[in-house]
Amino acid sequence: MQEPTQSPIAERLDLLTEVSLALAGDHDIDAFLERILQAAKNLTNADGGTLYRPSADGRSLCFQFSLNDTLGLRQGGAGGDPVGLSPVPLYDADGGKNLSSVAAYAANLDRSVNIEDVYQAEDFNFSGMRRFDDAFGYHSQSFLTVPMRDHEKELTGVLQLINARDPATGAVRPFSPTDQRFIEALAGQAAVALTNRQLIRQLEHLLESLVNLINIGIDEKSPHTGRHCQFVPELTMMLADAVHATAEGPMAGFRMSEGDRKELWLAGLLHDCGKITTPVHVVDKATKLETIFDRIHLVDARFEVLLRDAEIRMLRARCQPGLGADELAGLDAGLAAEQAKLRADRDFLRHANVGSEGMSVTDQQRVRRIARYRWTGPDGVERDLLDEDEIYNLNIPFGTLTGEERKIINNHIVVTIRMLESLPWPKHLRNVPEYAGGHHERVDGKGYPRGLRRDQMSVQARVMAIADIFEALTAPDRPYKKGKTLSESLHILGKFALNGHIDPDLFDIFVRQKVYAQFSSKFLDPAQVDEVDEAAIPGYRP
Repeated sequence: MQEPTQSPIAERLDLLTEVSLALAGDHDIDAFLERILQAAKNLTNADGGTLYRPSADGRSLCFQFSLNDTLGLRQGGAGGDPVGLSPVPLYDADGGKNLSSVAAYAANLDRSVNIEDVYQAEDFNFSGMRRFDDAFGYHSQSFLTVPMRDHEKELTGVLQLINARDPATGAVRPFSPTDQRFIEALAGQAAVALTNRQLIRQLEHLLESLVNLINIGIDEKSPHTGRHCQFVPELTMMLADAVHATAEGPMAGFRMSEGDRKELWLAGLLHDCGKITTPVHVVDKATKLETIFDRIHLVDARFEVLLRDAEIRMLRARCQPGLGADELAGLDAGLAAEQAKLRADRDFLRHANVGSEGMSVTDQQRVRRIARYRWTGPDGVERDLLDEDEIYNLNIPFGTLTGEERKIINNHIVVTIRMLESLPWPKHLRNVPEYAGGHHERVDGKGYPRGLRRDQMSVQARVMAIADIFEALTAPDRPYKKGKTLSESLHILGKFALNGHIDPDLFDIFVRQKVYAQFSSKFLDPAQVDEVDEAAIPGYRP
């Protein structure tokens, strides 16, 4: 058959090259598939076409996109009409290959099918096509069906083109052998590119799943940190989006692409991954004397021994002959006073064990005085009521952690950085370690682990620092404290903005754009959400 007049081969090669380059830059799979179909139509000057994709179970071909210029049809994809056609089965009821449908035939046999006139073809069932023609007043004639297989011969789709047109006259013509070769080349390139897109998406999903796996491990190890690993990324993105939307002030030039947002989100998920190495008895230390269990109960038992011994001494004294009523009453009163003092000291230690935001020097001295009480243990040996480790822990001035335990907690960020910097991050995720590893730095350079100043930190790291602190302040699930109210948390955060702890410009946006309100309405217990007087927040000017 003599090929009809058409564009020079060189022009079509240029078009194919342009299409290949365009496909390489297309990251949206739906847009990518629609571009393939449109490119196939352009290369052959076809009037219409359909692109099929294998179903999830590989048993059928599903209509992905369908275009027809004459009828003005555009079905499938984000902007097209819904595709109302049933999938094409690849197998019959007996499990054999379906060879009656031209699309299934091409897919099953990995063979292109070029038909000059479908109304003259007897090898395939075109009843569906004929019904389409009757319904729309259309006349289908030439068909070119090409399977799409990647470099591993996996079926990724089927391209089907209809009614090639003569460029000069517009008359319908058969698809030429050259048309077929160009579409086969396009289908091969598109199949490999599509597989690469899917692999990239699968790898991204795998990466995020592995991140979630780490957080599940942290959550199972310590349920008190699970909420934090979930909510810090959420609050980070809320604040980052607010900064992105800012059109004036010091942060007006900050912008994020969709890729930047994904990078920051991943960093937020990973910001505490080093906690997987932190001992549970430190992460979950709810009281000053807690290790595997709360040792305050051992102290209580010792007080019970002192109370008992005091009573035994009194009872023995009462047994002395010749005691008068006044002397007996004095013994009873002495016992009551001694036991009342012991119980008061016991209650004081219980209170000191809980931890607070500040323990006075007077209270610390009282702990040392109580520690000198003498009691006799089960082994018959007399010893001080408290040993040196118990004194050290009960005299922790802030919170429930000793200096050594706080270093262990703080080390989680060092481990986080070491873990993240050991990974071969691709170019578009190369900032994840810096973003995640900087949330304990301070803008005045007094943070850890590297003591970075504001100008040495990215905006994203400074954003995450605010999110980390605010979530920790409001978190109700910490074993050592209750969640603070919204106004209390903003007051503390405002002081941090004034003393060089956090970025004051970002804090201004946090309050001015009401990021705190967005977060609280979504994640805080309603009992924590009190009325906020923004004018009273330190470091903020309405």
